[in-house]
Amino acid sequence: MPELPEVETIRKQLHSKLIGKQWQGRKIVNIRRRAKLLLIDFSDKSSLVFHLKLTGQLLFNGVPGKYTRAVFNFDDGSNLVFNDARKFGWSKHIQNSQAIEKPFGIDALEITLTELKAVFVKKKRTKIKTVLMDQKQLAGIGNIYSDEILFSAKVRPDRLAGTINSQETSKILASVKAILKKAIERRGSSIEYYLDALGQKGDFVSLHRIYHKKQCGKCGGRVERLKINGRTAHYCPKCQQ
Repeated sequence: MPELPEVETIRKQLHSKLIGKQWQGRKIVNIRRRAKLLLIDFSDKSSLVFHLKLTGQLLFNGVPGKYTRAVFNFDDGSNLVFNDARKFGWSKHIQNSQAIEKPFGIDALEITLTELKAVFVKKKRTKIKTVLMDQKQLAGIGNIYSDEILFSAKVRPDRLAGTINSQETSKILASVKAILKKAIERRGSSIEYYLDALGQKGDFVSLHRIYHKKQCGKCGGRVERLKINGRTAHYCPKCQQ
């Protein structure tokens, strides 16, 4: 957290606010997202890169506070405030962003069925929730959306990727695209610290059906939890058999 929908929400908002502004004599020409990274590109080919990790916030015209780690002031008097309560996030000004972008796999919004099948074959002995969260394979999905995606596709999170058949793969892909797009429309999920670039909470959390739920959003049954590769997976034993 924040995951792809949250970072993409911030990217879209900052794109409308920052293009054309100058920071330390450099003109902003683009705002991009790569997986969970946010990149502000300048006319001199350098970039400001942010990884918000667990508790990072990027607030346009924000007011610095207790958790502020950096403030970026622009030529017109506006600013961008980077907050991070737990200090896991980071920001870097680098000349060439290719090296920092290279380790990430195919963006979850762009992956095709053929590509997803290839990922499942490659990681056939790995549990499916872990595969969906592997940023080197499928970039952008984290703990929240992997739970929601697998619930929507009716697949248990502890299934090995190699046991996922063609029909199930198609369902997972459809769920990836539908849930991430809907989450972007609703400006992400505000759990604890996440705010969008305008300081507002995202309301996709109101549409969560399994993540951190006690009762299944479909059948009303008890939601079970599993520890998978150090992360907590939420699932419904009845709906995800």
